[in-house]
Amino acid sequence: QGQLVESGGGSVQAGGSLRLSCAASSYAYNTNCMAWFRQAPGKLREGVAHIYNGGRSTDYVDSVQGRFSISQDNAKKTLYLQMNALKPEDTAMYYCAACLLDCSGGSWCYDPRVPWGQGTQVTVSS
Repeated sequence: QGQLVESGGGSVQAGGSLRLSCAASSYAYNTNCMAWFRQAPGKLREGVAHIYNGGRSTDYVDSVQGRFSISQDNAKKTLYLQMNALKPEDTAMYYCAACLLDCSGGSWCYDPRVPWGQGTQVTVSS
C-alpha cells in the first residue's frame, strides 16, 4: 500500500555526484509535498529537501543549498535528488518521504501515514 523504494546511493569521493531516485506507490506519492531525509550514524534524521506546490517550489536545508537539487516526475510517481559537490559530512542513509505542509509552527514535516522505505546509503570519502 504505502511503498517507497529508494535507489542510487553508493560510495564516492568528495566532490563527486550521485543521483538518488525514489519510486512511490500511488498511495505513498503526494504531488503536493515530497521530501528527502537523511540519517547519519548517531544522529537524528533530518529533512534535507522538499518539493511542494505541485513541484513549483523547493526548499533545502542550509548545508546542501546550492549543491543538491530535488525534482519529481508525477507521471512516474518518482522523486529524485541530484547531489553534487558531495562532502564527507553528507555521508548518511537517505530516505524519501511524503510530507505535510503547515505543521506545527507553520513548518513542513514528515507525513506519518506513509511508512519509511528502506533507504539508500551514501558514503563520501575524503
